[in-house]
Amino acid sequence: MKHFRHIFAGWLVDGSGGPVRQEVLVSWEEGTLTSVREARPEEARKTAGEDFGSCTVLPGLVDAHVHLTMSGTADPDARQRQLNVTFDQAKAEIEQHILQHLNRGVVALRDGGDRRAHALTYKHRYSGQARPSVMLKASGPAWHAPGRYGRLIGRTPQTGETLKAAVARAGAGADHIKIVNSGLNSLTRFGDETAPQFGLNELREAVKEAHARGAKVMVHANGRVPVALALEAGCDSLEHGFFMGRENLERMAESGTVWVPTAFTMAAYAQKLRKASVESETARRNLEHQLGQMRLAREIGVFVATGTDAGSLGVHHGEALWEELRLLMTAGFSLEQAVQCASSRGAALLDVEDHTGVLAPGRAATFVVITGSPEQLADRLKAPRMVVVKGNAVRFDP
Repeated sequence: MKHFRHIFAGWLVDGSGGPVRQEVLVSWEEGTLTSVREARPEEARKTAGEDFGSCTVLPGLVDAHVHLTMSGTADPDARQRQLNVTFDQAKAEIEQHILQHLNRGVVALRDGGDRRAHALTYKHRYSGQARPSVMLKASGPAWHAPGRYGRLIGRTPQTGETLKAAVARAGAGADHIKIVNSGLNSLTRFGDETAPQFGLNELREAVKEAHARGAKVMVHANGRVPVALALEAGCDSLEHGFFMGRENLERMAESGTVWVPTAFTMAAYAQKLRKASVESETARRNLEHQLGQMRLAREIGVFVATGTDAGSLGVHHGEALWEELRLLMTAGFSLEQAVQCASSRGAALLDVEDHTGVLAPGRAATFVVITGSPEQLADRLKAPRMVVVKGNAVRFDP
């Protein structure tokens, strides 16, 4: 493991949303940044332990929506097996997926649930030992209503039990609570919206219970009514949000609720499903509609954090975050804004700002080095030159 205290970068995107900076000397001590300043190349090269004058430096990245027990494979048998494995069988898969994230500069993850709580169990038993460089937040199984979508990643309250009581009974040890309040997007009927799974009072009481325990609440919701209920109940982040409409986006902008659009899921479906099929074409239209909502979100000031739903069909751990960044930029976000969504915004949502976020003095020395200028990032995002976490180079290609 290499240790550096100074590097010289040709370009730096600091994660605040501010403009790209050129010719920057980055210095740190004991894992904390001490200086991030412009410097002449000849001066900086005398000081820097490494010269990355032809590279761009970004903050360590955050994927705010993953499923570590599942992979992006299109093999139906493999996908089915992943749902029924024991913890010992799941452990190797989880570790492989975490490593795939780390190798692409993703240093913080929020798991959105698996029905056997394997990711949460892994976090308690091994996270920090096997992969101390990646900060993992996990919910355990998500909550869904009986007979409704969610069995793949969660459970239902017991018979006669309220959602609040279920959260109180089984929420111990979870970093956050995941609630499912709609169905999936239809791949045959464009714009189809499902009914909400829980009513407003039940959602509101569950959110209050979670907050009283110090846990944030992430809500899976698509469609106008399920999203409106989740927002009114006070959820901390809205996951997916397909077809939720302008009014809900305006509510999020007013309340500061974070939106995690997971747009790449539909791009992956469009790519993986049979060409020219109804399903593939509907996925493509779903994506275009979501990109339109993302454009509006940027215009009206919604806080957006990147999450990929990694583990969904065709959505591979690690590399999918770069695809989500591309889609943000397709939707009109500047490079600086897209990086902000994938760094400081995600870090704030996960409460890991001491691990990654904005590159500034006093903050964590956690960053990613990409070969090339910012204009070249779209073609080179998947192969970082170096990944540094709290001052330690955990991946380095000389």
